[in-house]
Amino acid sequence: MAKVELKAPIIEEIKSHFDGAEGAVLADYRGLTVAEDTELRSKLREANVIYKVYKNTYIKRAIEGTKFEGFKDSLEGPTAVAISKTDATAPARIISKFAKTAPKIEIKCGIVEGTFYDSNAIKAIAEIPGRDELLSRLLGSLKSPITNMVRVMNQIAEKKEA
Repeated sequence: MAKVELKAPIIEEIKSHFDGAEGAVLADYRGLTVAEDTELRSKLREANVIYKVYKNTYIKRAIEGTKFEGFKDSLEGPTAVAISKTDATAPARIISKFAKTAPKIEIKCGIVEGTFYDSNAIKAIAEIPGRDELLSRLLGSLKSPITNMVRVMNQIAEKKEA
């Protein structure tokens, strides 16, 4: 088999991971212990985030012509890619939180909903709560005034009965 024939399935696999993805983050994983890497992979897996290490040239070929083409200049040195098809900020949030306990991992850059961000911007995006948490906060905010109004109405009704 020619080298091209061996590389094609890997490039197609990478393309399939990026196809329909909402967000992705590139990270330098040098210096992580096996235990730290396993813990990170576990956390990412729980959030349905794909975390893989591929050769940079394979990633470059796979992202040609896609909204992730902005990664090309950052694909140098050891690179791990975290991709989410459901929650655009999940890869950034999880890796950034993990980096607080394992400072060896460094976020290189990311693309969230088609927009390229450098490492500092990705760290800022990582501070934004996830979709589920934001929805629960919204519902809590909407529920609070209604609950207070019902409580006041009950107190008025109890005073009239007494």
